[in-house]
Amino acid sequence: MSKIRTILLAEDNPLDAELALDALREARLANPVAHAVDGADALDWLRREGAHAGRPKGDPAVVLLDIKMPRMDGLEVLRVMREDPALRHIPVVILSSSREESDLVRSWDLGVNAYVVKPVDVSQFFSAVQALGHFWAVLNEPAVAD
Repeated sequence: MSKIRTILLAEDNPLDAELALDALREARLANPVAHAVDGADALDWLRREGAHAGRPKGDPAVVLLDIKMPRMDGLEVLRVMREDPALRHIPVVILSSSREESDLVRSWDLGVNAYVVKPVDVSQFFSAVQALGHFWAVLNEPAVAD
């Protein structure tokens, strides 16, 4: 039996973060959820640095990553992850309100696993986040690290 892995949510908007956390809780996943408040915080969490230096070892089941964040945006986080041999195997799902074609194309070029536009409707947002959590945390088998 595999160890239950954390879901990392990188979201700077407090309302969107709370909605996503509520949706994941309602999905009744056994996976704990860590919340990074921006891209730099997400990388610190992944690398176990800064405020997250003491967190337990282990990669997340998936990173749910917003694009438009302060300090370091989600596309930069994705680029850094895909260039880092220790992080490149971690699944990343962009969960963003951006419908800009350039964001979508750049995400795919950088190796995102999925791109989901945040629905405006709260019930659709809940459903989308629950489906993402269920697939990536329960159904998806993790890649073997290089």
